[in-house]
Amino acid sequence: MHTINLREDYIKLGQALKAAGLVNSGVEAKIVILEGEVKVNGNVETQRGKKLFSGDIVSYNGEEIKIS
Repeated sequence: MHTINLREDYIKLGQALKAAGLVNSGVEAKIVILEGEVKVNGNVETQRGKKLFSGDIVSYNGEEIKIS
């Protein structure tokens, strides 16, 4: 599991995928999110700008990211 420590109140979903190294670019993040391949707290999320807060869990391609 990857962990992202917030420096501000939140991080956007696309940024989190990129920061964790699960995608190579913002464009790739946008594509996998729009195709419904990413889950936030167990629910499919299609908004790239979805705000993630401490405690959220992102799942993609068999990997998880914990926001803390």
